Amino acid sequence: MAATAELAERYRAIMPSFISPLYEKPLSIDRGEGSYIFDNEGNRYLDFFGGILTTMIGHANPVVTEAVRAQAGKVMHTSTLYLNEEMISFAEEVAAVSGIPDARVLFTTSGSEANDTAILLATNYRKSNQVLAMRNSYHGRSLTAQAITSHRAWSTTSHSGLDVHFVQGGYRLRSPFAGLDDSDFTDACVADLVQLIDMVDAGGFSALIAEPIQGVGGFALPPDGFFGAMGKVLAAEGILFISDEVQTGWGRTGEHFWGYEAHGIVPDAITFAKGVGNGITLAGIVARAELMNCLTRNSITTFGGNPLSTAAGRATLRYVLENDLQANAAARGAQMRERLAPVCDASPHIAELRGKGLMQAFEICHPDSIEPDAAATAALLERTKDLGVLVGKGGLYGNVIRITPMLNVTEAEMETGLDILVAAIETMD
Repeated sequence: MAATAELAERYRAIMPSFISPLYEKPLSIDRGEGSYIFDNEGNRYLDFFGGILTTMIGHANPVVTEAVRAQAGKVMHTSTLYLNEEMISFAEEVAAVSGIPDARVLFTTSGSEANDTAILLATNYRKSNQVLAMRNSYHGRSLTAQAITSHRAWSTTSHSGLDVHFVQGGYRLRSPFAGLDDSDFTDACVADLVQLIDMVDAGGFSALIAEPIQGVGGFALPPDGFFGAMGKVLAAEGILFISDEVQTGWGRTGEHFWGYEAHGIVPDAITFAKGVGNGITLAGIVARAELMNCLTRNSITTFGGNPLSTAAGRATLRYVLENDLQANAAARGAQMRERLAPVCDASPHIAELRGKGLMQAFEICHPDSIEPDAAATAALLERTKDLGVLVGKGGLYGNVIRITPMLNVTEAEMETGLDILVAAIETMD
């Protein structure tokens, strides 16, 4: 087995320069078991990031592993040109938990592709290339997904056939409405939406796409009911609402199965990815039938909905529901908040702790200010790894630590990870 240092050299020699390892001293991953991963030298780490919220119910989960093994022994690939029971059954199961009446489901290979599909449907349905999105958003790396992304660190192109306008959203720490209470903050953002439509509408916006909690944006979240209030404006104009649940879906917030459910609105479409297959390549979109069926030309997906991926998806969803992992996310999220809140409040380096359930983050700034401190964030990230816990990084300025344990993380594992996080925070200069 290659040593980690050797792999890092080979990585840099063969991979493109626009991707890079998370850590200054890169981490190799040889295998995983539950909430833990092991590097090529055999060192063990408690995984509180899950490959960006993707390994959702533990590494090498035997239920998912067995489902994949059994399906691989039958047939690994078909396409939407053929009938396959795994694909059809999983589509039925996703529709049933979506909350969208008379839903239709299309599986894709990534969240970017799912969001592409959502915009393709919305612009065709509404016959308009005008799209609304949120400031501080991230929706993927494809051309369409980049057009609806409002996050300078992850925006790689401005070329697009879409006419996109960005609305004030849930990143309250740096919002011009930051000092307002929840109700007034929501009202101010809705007023901004109304004015934006009044000023730039060129015949009807197709949709607003939004993350209920902004992932790459550092787990920024608006007040509950925020998107419901915006939805009243959208409905009056016939504008669709697309909920990007790539990071918030499947019970991670603890309070609800989907992030949109905190807002008193039912989306016209939901996009999903990441944790849905516990690490296998799987994503998709679920939408009301009238919207999904609006395309009049032929289309297929070669890899979306292949039986190997959907077998993993079915096993993952079944495991989440049968073990009530939404309730575990709520309980372990409360445990996290109880330990971190007083430490974050006491630290002059932490401007804000935010998030829900097993999707929480804190933003690191220069002492007693909101000036971002990316260097201190990077140092803390390295420190937690050296102490045996893996967390993520994000935020507009790269100064947010993201904490996303597995949905089946135990109370003891959470306590171990929090001990390390608290110790790391308390060693900040």
